[in-house]
Amino acid sequence: MAKILGIVVIVLVAAVVLFVATRPDHFHVERSGQINAPPHAAYALINDFHRWVEWSPYEKLDPNVARSYEGPTSGAGAVYAYKGNNNVGEGRMTILESRPGELVNIELVFIKPFAARNQATFKLEPSGTGTRVTWTMAGPNTLMGKLMSPFMDGFIGKSMEQGLAALDTAAQAEAKKLPPPAQAQAR
Repeated sequence: MAKILGIVVIVLVAAVVLFVATRPDHFHVERSGQINAPPHAAYALINDFHRWVEWSPYEKLDPNVARSYEGPTSGAGAVYAYKGNNNVGEGRMTILESRPGELVNIELVFIKPFAARNQATFKLEPSGTGTRVTWTMAGPNTLMGKLMSPFMDGFIGKSMEQGLAALDTAAQAEAKKLPPPAQAQAR
């Protein structure tokens, strides 16, 4: 019986090793959503980490998350660090590139529950009377990522879809408060 159990364990370990070996070295998850507000309204909410509590699905995972901010309030160089429960973990985000109404590119550094360094990008494009926002997350596929890869797109993608829906609601409210950008006023 011990010999059969040993063989089963060896086969299972070999299957996991083979599975991990066949996973790609990088991952990419992407979702797009229609935001019923102009690009400058959605951009204002994405480009300022202080505003993420209004729409980010990750902000709802721990009502007691500890937040800290560094650098400028928004745009390139703005930093948001967080430390929360097991659902949130610990990490840091830095805006690397910011183009008004077009793009916000963010470096994500996860510390807990496991270390990782990824990139999130928000692309904003005018679409009808609103904005098409494409949210991507990409990075190297660590051992843990390779093991979780069958669930990664669904898990992260579902959160992105929730975030884009909440961003739509928040951006509609934001559009009522903000004047249009200077380029639109000049036309």
